[in-house]
Amino acid sequence: MELLNRLFKGDKVIWIIFMLLCVVSVVEGFSAMGQLSYRTGNYWAPIIQHSTYLLAGLGVVLLLHNVPYKYFSALIILLPVAAFLLIITMLVGEKVNSASRWLTIFGISFQPSEFAKLSLMVFTAFMLSKKRPDNENAVFWRIIGVSVVICALIFKDNLSTAAMLFGVVFLMLFIGRLKLKKLFLLGLSFLLAGVLFVLFLKALPDSIVEKYFYRFGTWISRVDDFRSGGNPMNLDDTYQINDDNFQVSHAKIAVARGGVIGRFPGHSQERDFLPQPFSDFIYAIIMEELGLIGGFFVMMLYFWLLFRIGLIAGKCKHNFARYLLFGCSLILVTQALANMAVAVNLIPVTGQPLPLISRGGTSIIITCVYFGIILSVSRFEIGLGENEEESSEDVPVSDMLPQDLPLNN
Repeated sequence: MELLNRLFKGDKVIWIIFMLLCVVSVVEGFSAMGQLSYRTGNYWAPIIQHSTYLLAGLGVVLLLHNVPYKYFSALIILLPVAAFLLIITMLVGEKVNSASRWLTIFGISFQPSEFAKLSLMVFTAFMLSKKRPDNENAVFWRIIGVSVVICALIFKDNLSTAAMLFGVVFLMLFIGRLKLKKLFLLGLSFLLAGVLFVLFLKALPDSIVEKYFYRFGTWISRVDDFRSGGNPMNLDDTYQINDDNFQVSHAKIAVARGGVIGRFPGHSQERDFLPQPFSDFIYAIIMEELGLIGGFFVMMLYFWLLFRIGLIAGKCKHNFARYLLFGCSLILVTQALANMAVAVNLIPVTGQPLPLISRGGTSIIITCVYFGIILSVSRFEIGLGENEEESSEDVPVSDMLPQDLPLNN
């Protein structure tokens, strides 16, 4: 126990959430990757690779939670690097479903958008921590200017990620107590710009949209299909699964088959039909195998994370630590909710992975970076998870958490 206390510093509840998500990831990932096992002819290769990424991610968390959070402001230097990589990806990136999202360097494939999300979040937190009444306007426009550039570079090939990232920045500005009038005008401006852009695309001939704006055309089709239910009824009023509603239909079937208690791990049928059962639609597989109970449990893990971070943020004395916590939690929870909402057909298909559960090396490692930052703040800002001897030697009494308000209870 003493070894574990020395190894796993920071808030113990955050550690528990992290470990539970990893367990769900391995169990459900192993089941959902049966499709990949069949393709490759190697039964164990996909889950071994996935588990390796999780172990590497654990190493990242253990490393970062020993680094004082103030040093994470250095991640801002990733912004120009991420912008450069996004440009390179648009030009020579690996195309998946006609979208250039992956870049391969020295045999290693990764998504530059994940690094852009991380660096933009840290930049926003850092700028908000420097906000004063006399420089609020300058801080606001710097954050918006950088955010627009980064999101615009992501927008063409990954609309959902760009929209989600800008939404997170917007929420951080709200939490940072910028003037509501500015935020209202900002939101209204982007809403109008989005509507005008959609109307512009609809006015263009289909041939031009398919040639130059293929991804936007796909998104408009997804929204139209979502609004119309995919037009599933034929003249006999029977349900028809077609190319337009294929993913959503099988996700619905998976959820329906799961019922309350599920079919139990390894007994999914829809993993053989869904195109991305181990990534975009892994929550549907969770619902099929673990039922409503398991699906609710996984959802509550992310809400528990958000609630716990809110408690920790309320104890922070420095603004940078507080905004870092909110930025990390908003990215993780927003992405999780988007993935789950797609699986149960609450929103159009977005392609957002379920943090720490979906398959994907870049996504897992960057998610673990967020957890490392969160644990670092909980440790170095308010002293959670420190041994009594270390706390009395390294942390001033004035910086200790009041004994009548322990966060670990």
